[in-house]
Amino acid sequence: MALYYDLKVFQDVYQLILKVFEFTKDFPREYKFTLGQDMKRDAIVLVRSIYRANKAKNKTEYLEQFLDDFEILKLEIRLCVDLKMMSFKKQAEIALLMEGIGRQITGWRNAGL
Repeated sequence: MALYYDLKVFQDVYQLILKVFEFTKDFPREYKFTLGQDMKRDAIVLVRSIYRANKAKNKTEYLEQFLDDFEILKLEIRLCVDLKMMSFKKQAEIALLMEGIGRQITGWRNAGL
């Protein structure tokens, strides 16, 4: 079993967390401590699911939890774009990273490893 921090999906999620922290620092005050904080927390929660899935015998439960939390973060990012707090360029950058993460997690879940 690989260490969770050596997994490609962990490294990609970590990059996603860095981007979320970077992008939310410029939010208007009204959203910085509400939506921005939620996004940061929700991004960090993803790492917990990867860690737990990597060490568990039955990984499906944790990977399903990851995918649920991942959808919430996607919704929050879309909300940021709709509220004009995040540019389409930043959204595209995050979306590309998230697409790869989603494929990796889905593949991991479907492999049943």
